[in-house]
Amino acid sequence: MEPVSNSATHTIERGLVSAFLATRDKRSFRELYGYVTPTLYQFILRIVGRNEEDAQDVLQDVWIRAVERLPEFRWESSLRTWISGIALNRCRELYRARAKSNTDISADEEEIETASVADSFSLRLDLEEAIAQLPDGYRTVLVLHDIEGYTHEEIAAQFGIDAGTSKSQLSRARKAVRRMLADDAGG
Repeated sequence: MEPVSNSATHTIERGLVSAFLATRDKRSFRELYGYVTPTLYQFILRIVGRNEEDAQDVLQDVWIRAVERLPEFRWESSLRTWISGIALNRCRELYRARAKSNTDISADEEEIETASVADSFSLRLDLEEAIAQLPDGYRTVLVLHDIEGYTHEEIAAQFGIDAGTSKSQLSRARKAVRRMLADDAGG
């Protein structure tokens, strides 16, 4: 099976969105939802540290917001990029809520050590689990850059930080993942 080109993807997305906006019926929404959601859910799941309950909540909120804003979508980016931006904003809101309940979203070495020790009882810590154990800030930058392909400049613009901060967080996230995987392999 050949991968779908960006042009074909853009055409499919435009068709699905147009059909939904024209009818606003369940069938057209299900088609749009079914096309976008599998990749979107995996993206959100990685950002929220593999917490399925949080991922489901974020996904639901993202679709509510997307449907409300879809008539104003100007196609200056792909639908995937646009809806991923909504997802990132919703995840940031989740991080802020965690911060208010005494969960610090800033990634520091103590959090990395805690994350590494927390799963030491696991038989095998795979890459997805290691990424899930990262503090929110590190995990977000790692997923956006290494998995989703965003540049440091794009990440910086999305979060209102310097590109150097994004680079620094990515470096620390990679180091932490290597350490967690090494700890798991060694013990």
